[in-house]
Amino acid sequence: MKAVKLHSEKIVYADGAIRDEVVWRVPSPVPPSGHVYKYRLAYIVGGVRIIGYDNERGKGDHVHRYGGEYPYKFRGPAEVVAAFRAEVEKVRNRR
Repeated sequence: MKAVKLHSEKIVYADGAIRDEVVWRVPSPVPPSGHVYKYRLAYIVGGVRIIGYDNERGKGDHVHRYGGEYPYKFRGPAEVVAAFRAEVEKVRNRR
C-alpha cells in the first residue's frame, strides 16, 4: 500500500497569512508514532511558522508554537485538524 492523501487544504487569508494542512494514511507508522497517519499542519505569518502540528521520524507527534516544540497526544486525523484550526483561530482573533 502506498501513502494515501486523506486531506489537503491551503487557505491564504486577506492579510497574507497562510493555513496549510495535509494528512496522509501511510502503510506503517512513522516511528515513534504508533498510528498510521502522517500530517503537516502549519500556520504561517510573514514567512514564519507560528503554529505547526506534525509527526516526523524520530520526534513523533508534536506541536510548534512561536519557535518552541511540545509533545502532542494524537487522537485521530479529524481531531488533529480540529485542534490546529481552533488554535489558529485563537491566534487570529488576538490580532
